Amino acid sequence: VVLELAFLLPSQVVRVRPNDKDAKMKYQECNKIVKQKAFERAIASDELKRSVVDSLDIENMTIEDEYAGPKLEDGKVTLKFMKELMDWFKDQKKLHRKCAYQTEKITICGDTHGQYYDLLNIFELNGLPSPTNPYLFNGDFVDRGSFSVEVILTLFGFKLLYPDYFHLLRGNHETDNMNQMYGFEGEVKAKYTAQMFQLFSEVFQWLPLAQCINSKVLVMHGGLFSEDGVTLDDLRKIDRNRQPPDSGPMCDLLWSDPQPQNGRSISKRGVSCQFGPDVTQRFLEQNKLQYIVRSHEVKAEGYEVTHSGKCITVFSAPNYCDQMGNKGAYIHLRGSDLKPEFHQFTAVPHPNVKPMAYANSLLQLGMM
Repeated sequence: VVLELAFLLPSQVVRVRPNDKDAKMKYQECNKIVKQKAFERAIASDELKRSVVDSLDIENMTIEDEYAGPKLEDGKVTLKFMKELMDWFKDQKKLHRKCAYQTEKITICGDTHGQYYDLLNIFELNGLPSPTNPYLFNGDFVDRGSFSVEVILTLFGFKLLYPDYFHLLRGNHETDNMNQMYGFEGEVKAKYTAQMFQLFSEVFQWLPLAQCINSKVLVMHGGLFSEDGVTLDDLRKIDRNRQPPDSGPMCDLLWSDPQPQNGRSISKRGVSCQFGPDVTQRFLEQNKLQYIVRSHEVKAEGYEVTHSGKCITVFSAPNYCDQMGNKGAYIHLRGSDLKPEFHQFTAVPHPNVKPMAYANSLLQLGMM
């Protein structure tokens, strides 16, 4: 309103004194400003729909050598940082923009299947777990790959070190029948004892079946359900301390897969189901979620986005079983809208121990 009033004054002068160059110049300047403000108001509604976080590239911001102010320690706010910050502000100095902008992210990894050296590569590429670098591993830590003991002990170690920042969900291979066939039981018995395998079996039964991030994204190993109407409260009520049943929500969380067509169909795995984009949409709407993240299937690019962006698969075992040639991937979720960022990687060399070295000798190599 003030700008428009300021615009009216020189416009009136121009009408009264049409030959006054100074009045004409001021009129033209005000006209430009008013038009610019009108344009900004017109696009403001569109801009407000997008989070500012989307336009930030915090990782590539550099802190110049000459900056002598407070810095986050590994991205973490500490008491030392806060004391330095208060003194810095007291002297009327400015905190570096990277520290002011810095936001937390979480990294979601899919199946690792005993590929220990590829797990180490993930930590090399993405950084070790820490309070400022949290991880969620989405099941199938063991079986097939012949370094499953090393994988699971490393993951359990980080869970003990950072219980609030390192999360493990159960997969269909954290179960006795899978472990007996696909190698983990044999590997534990070869490297330790049968009693050690029994302990792993007990611990696997306590692993969570799903995790909800910021009330927007649901993560599970397999997928959605054989029937409509399942709620987050239903999932919380599941008695998970057991071997999974052959049907029902617990089974589906570990075993189901998405399909491109609407509806449901019989699973190619012989257990649970395949679910279509309409099933995904109804589940998300009922539970007020944005999308799901799942694993459970090898993907050539390490990840796949289906169901109009509502169903994301991530798989973190590159060159699966030393023969598939696929990439691995992990996902970053950050910002207010948890928009996924995909990061791909390729397999690294490992000692000359073939996959399935500890598997049931009668079992032919298959991809489940």
